[in-house]
Amino acid sequence: MSGTNYLDPAALARLQNMELRARTIVDGLFSGQHKSRFRGASAEFADHREYSPGDETRHINWKVFARTDRLFLKQYDADTNLHVHLLLDASASMGCGGDGLTKLQYASYIAAALAYVAISQADAAGLIVFDEGVRSRIAPAATRAHLSTLLQQLDDVRAQGRTNVSETLHALASQIRRRGIVVVLSDLYGNAELTLRSLAHFRHHGHDVAVWHILDQIELDLAFRGPVLFRDVETGEDLAADADVLRDSYRAELATFMRTYQQGCRDKFIDYVSVDTRTPVEQALTSFLQRRLSAAR
Repeated sequence: MSGTNYLDPAALARLQNMELRARTIVDGLFSGQHKSRFRGASAEFADHREYSPGDETRHINWKVFARTDRLFLKQYDADTNLHVHLLLDASASMGCGGDGLTKLQYASYIAAALAYVAISQADAAGLIVFDEGVRSRIAPAATRAHLSTLLQQLDDVRAQGRTNVSETLHALASQIRRRGIVVVLSDLYGNAELTLRSLAHFRHHGHDVAVWHILDQIELDLAFRGPVLFRDVETGEDLAADADVLRDSYRAELATFMRTYQQGCRDKFIDYVSVDTRTPVEQALTSFLQRRLSAAR
């Protein structure tokens, strides 16, 4: 077992940059764990996608550029056998965090590690950051330069704004046409039934879907005492309540909320991961990848 196995969140936060964090998280993980039934093996032309900074210019379709004045890359099955679409919720609620990592930091480290694994295996990774709409988008690619661009975006992302998970995911399900693995990283706040329908929309289009439901210890335990003024970080609304009186009913509602996602994802053949920010990042990632490998056999 390497010295970074089960890396704790506090240690991860002390590392200098996202690429180093990604390397550290995946150190010692075996390859091939994220493989999908959608892999191809031929060198035939598959599709076009828009050029992103860092892509190799030798794949630009100059005939298309002459007609449209826009840069598109030719893609071949053998060049990008699998697309991994990382969908990161960066709304204000994702900024919640106790003594360790915020939910957004935790989600970003998972996204960085998955991108690192994918591109290291010559597959393509892309990143979409969203709140109540798409904030930024990096199209999937498989180059090392592209990985650096993606990791820099993760370094720069900040938690802000409101969120509308269900509508945003519905829109993205209509836009992401080439099927692959869709990984959603979010606290999933909002109407659970509507969000489950939007996740099913990805499945309808043939995607392999994995959902990381990320919560913080503060949200799970509600370990405050006595009168507390709660503030909704997305709306700014305040609620005064006695935490001791509220705690039992709050925990029951949260448990129901999480069971709804767990059961709904199971029914729709969606991979569901419930994790809190106290869980060592590499431990969560290793468990996720090993389970997917076992399921694929």
